[in-house]
Amino acid sequence: QVQLVESGGGLVQAGGSLRLSCAASGSIFSFNFMGWYRQGPGKQRELVARITSGGFTNYADSVKGRFTISRDNAKNTVYLQMNSLKPEDTAVYYCNMFIRGNNYWGQGTQVTVSS
Repeated sequence: QVQLVESGGGLVQAGGSLRLSCAASGSIFSFNFMGWYRQGPGKQRELVARITSGGFTNYADSVKGRFTISRDNAKNTVYLQMNSLKPEDTAVYYCNMFIRGNNYWGQGTQVTVSS
C-alpha cells in the first residue's frame, strides 16, 4: 500500500510563489511516475507535472517555465515549486503516484491565487 500526504497549499496573490510537497510512504520502490494533477472549479482533473524514477520530467504547456517538479529520494518526497502564479492556477492540487500498474492519490491541497 502507498500513502501520499500533501502540504504547502494556500492563498497567494497573482505573481507570487508557493511550494507544494508530497511525502510518500509504504511500498514505493521502483515507482513509474510521481507527479501533480489539479482540478479547478468546474473543470476536469489535469496533469500539471510529473517525474519518472529516472528523473525525467514533463509539464503541462500552461505551467512550463513557471513550475518546477523535483524530488528528494532520501525523504521520499516530491516538490512542486510554483512561481509567477496566475488566478487560473487556482485549483485543488493532488499528488499522484503510478506504481506497479496502480494509481495512488493524495487527499489534495487547495491553491488559491487572487488577482
